[in-house]
Order: sequence, then C-alpha cells, then structure tokens
Amino acid sequence: MDIINALGRRKSSIARVYLKKGKGNMTINDRDYKDYVDTAFLHHKLNQPFETTETAGQYDVVVNVTGGGINGQVEAIRLGISRALVKINEEFKPALRAEGFMTRDPRMVERKKPGQKKARKRFQFSKR
Repeated sequence: MDIINALGRRKSSIARVYLKKGKGNMTINDRDYKDYVDTAFLHHKLNQPFETTETAGQYDVVVNVTGGGINGQVEAIRLGISRALVKINEEFKPALRAEGFMTRDPRMVERKKPGQKKARKRFQFSKR
C-alpha cells in the first residue's frame, strides 16, 4: 500500500489528507495535531473515523488544511480521513455512512446582498 490521498471540505475549509501504514501519528500543517488543535473534543472528532472502523493506530495521517476556522477545518479533515479509509477498504463505507462521516455538509455562509447591511439584516427603515 502506497500513500492514499483524499479531499475533505467544510464551509470554506479544504483539507488534503494523506494516509499511509504507520503507528497512528497525525500531522496537520507540519505540526502535531495536539499542538494544532487544542481542544479534547476536537481531538475526539479527528479520531472518530478510526474508532468507528477499529483502525486506530494503524495509519499515519498527514494533512494540509487551509481556510475557515478551526472547527470547520477539523470537520473537513474528518471527511478526508473517512474518504481515504473507504479507498483503502470499501467495507468501511456502511459504518462510516451510518455515523454521518461520509456526507459533505453543504451549509455555507450566505452572501451579502446589495442594499442590505448583511445577508438578511436590512438598513433601518424610517417611515418619515
């Protein structure tokens, strides 16, 4: 098995994920994932695909992620890891899909419209 790559997106975050056989090391933007992501809840989110497929500690993960905030980046990475695991073994797909890790979340920030303050907020209306 060579290096398997996959792409994950969430909001404006794009994560390129590279998986290879290893000891379970995870690197995000050339930093250890525990340095890059400081919350235990987000650490759990990153490891969910491995826990679901019972492959924790079997693969090394290298991630390049850009755009968005830390939560969107973590969810993009989770989608990328899930897609890479399915490339490795197609039998993982039903379990990952049942947990919702194979679905690209389509929700994006709504654009600002002209003549308004924000996407939905209007300028103050004065009758007189």
